[in-house]
Amino acid sequence: MKGIRPRQRITQTDWAGYLARRADHAQDDMLARFFQARLPAPDTPIADVPMVALDMETTGLDERRHAIVSIGLVHFTLARIPLATRRYWVVKPPRPLEESSVAYHHITHSEVDHAPDLDLILEALLEELAGRLVVVHFRNIERPFLDAAVKARRGEGVLFPMIDTMSLEARLHRQTLWARFRRWLGRPPVSIRLDASRQRYGLPSYQGHHALVDALATAELFQAQVAHHYSPETPLERFWC
Repeated sequence: MKGIRPRQRITQTDWAGYLARRADHAQDDMLARFFQARLPAPDTPIADVPMVALDMETTGLDERRHAIVSIGLVHFTLARIPLATRRYWVVKPPRPLEESSVAYHHITHSEVDHAPDLDLILEALLEELAGRLVVVHFRNIERPFLDAAVKARRGEGVLFPMIDTMSLEARLHRQTLWARFRRWLGRPPVSIRLDASRQRYGLPSYQGHHALVDALATAELFQAQVAHHYSPETPLERFWC
């Protein structure tokens, strides 16, 4: 499930310091290895950055009360999306599914009953993410849910910078003078949801609310955003947050 909730931001300088501290002081061996796989420097051209699109389906919108039920990953660069490397997991939440969440993401009670706990796939997940820029559509789901889930199991969280395709669409369609003029006229804001954003670039509609499909959709959207509004030489620091 996706919804917009405000989150605390970490600045560019804070990210650099945070990542260095975690690499040196993480107590959990698995997390230490993850943080020691350093990310590309902020001035790296985006064309040279290895990326992985990440999407999660959850039982609700609040990481304090709800849980992850599936995770999809798609590795990519600006040039290609090698689908053979995609990964997908269904994981068992700590509490039974509610019918409302089943209707949303279509993951059934029987699927989660036979699924592993997140901790059992965590090493494989972090290996896929390590050293790559994670790209999501609305970081206020993936970032806090993953951090809270890891903290509950390992005693320390796992935060890292992300590229947020929803945030990039907001810059283009919610924060411009034209967008403010539209609001002044009483017109509804331009939608920055995943499918609506893809339609602006002529990308096809996919069946939503499946973590692997939405990860692929996010990777394609970011490629289109860069092609239309940036250049392959644009530094990473223009994108991550």
